[in-house]
Amino acid sequence: MKYVLMFVETEEFARRLEEMGELEQQAAYEAVGRWFAEHADKITHHTHLAPVHTATTVRLDGAEPMITDGPFVEGKEVVSGFAEVEVADLDEALRLARSWPACPVVEIRPAS
Repeated sequence: MKYVLMFVETEEFARRLEEMGELEQQAAYEAVGRWFAEHADKITHHTHLAPVHTATTVRLDGAEPMITDGPFVEGKEVVSGFAEVEVADLDEALRLARSWPACPVVEIRPAS
């Protein structure tokens, strides 16, 4: 089965990452690199998204589409990247998500 793991940053996580010293940041990024290497046999695609301030949002719920700069999603969490994985079942996707070493939230969705 295919699932998409969406890595969600919170404001607090982003602030802590920004406050880290260079060596601590490097260690955090290396932990993410190791996670991708350890699970490379299950990951079919992944990417890190550009910062949230680069987003453009198109709202289709009005009479005319409305385009705005920024994500303008309700809440204070943003998807910062994702990985598409090929695993046996949801339990295996959950095991992968539980071992994610970075953002404090991982949303899992089936993909077709």
